[in-house]
Amino acid sequence: MGSFAPYDADHPTILTVPGLGGSGPSHWQTLWEDARPDTVRVELGMWNTPHRNAWVTRLDEAIRRADAPVILAAHSLGCLAVAWWAELSPQPYGWPVAGALLVAPPDVDRPDAQAELRGFAPSPRTPLPFPSIVVASSDDPWVTPDRAHSLAANWGSHFIDAGPQGHLNAASGIGWWREGQELLNRVIASAGSKGHPLSPGDARSILAINGTDAAHDHYLGG
Repeated sequence: MGSFAPYDADHPTILTVPGLGGSGPSHWQTLWEDARPDTVRVELGMWNTPHRNAWVTRLDEAIRRADAPVILAAHSLGCLAVAWWAELSPQPYGWPVAGALLVAPPDVDRPDAQAELRGFAPSPRTPLPFPSIVVASSDDPWVTPDRAHSLAANWGSHFIDAGPQGHLNAASGIGWWREGQELLNRVIASAGSKGHPLSPGDARSILAINGTDAAHDHYLGG
């Protein structure tokens, strides 16, 4: 694959990575894209008939076109596309992808997963080469809390339990999803600044402490 863009930007590019079916007009990803000039959707194509390698290729192309650093804001099957991109397109830690917010990843490995999800199995188990947060709902129909936590552990991600909010999509009624924006800001902070990624340990500290603080009132009963 081609070379990456130079790591010379002070402000990251936010790339949203939707899941199966794409994200409609009321989805938080679409609302963020409409409101934030730094946020652009990755057009993966084949939204209803996804193909793992095709999605990974489209994501790779979008990352390489963007001005680094890049922060990924993925939802549902888009989280698996991110994990597979990291598996198939190794990068130095924190560059060009400097961080990721991974929301509601589905369990593509369970026996009753629909065919469109099974095409992304098995779930990668390699730690991601950038700081990340996995956010999951306690009543998501596509993944159990234990499985979501296991995915986060495999990927080296900080885990946030969002409580009972379904698939954390438009049907969940979260709208603009202010709490998600706060968590996105924590991911951005964990990525460092001025082209200098933080060490993995320092990044994890920011995600574990400040990321929890940002969501505590809403998600952890504080």
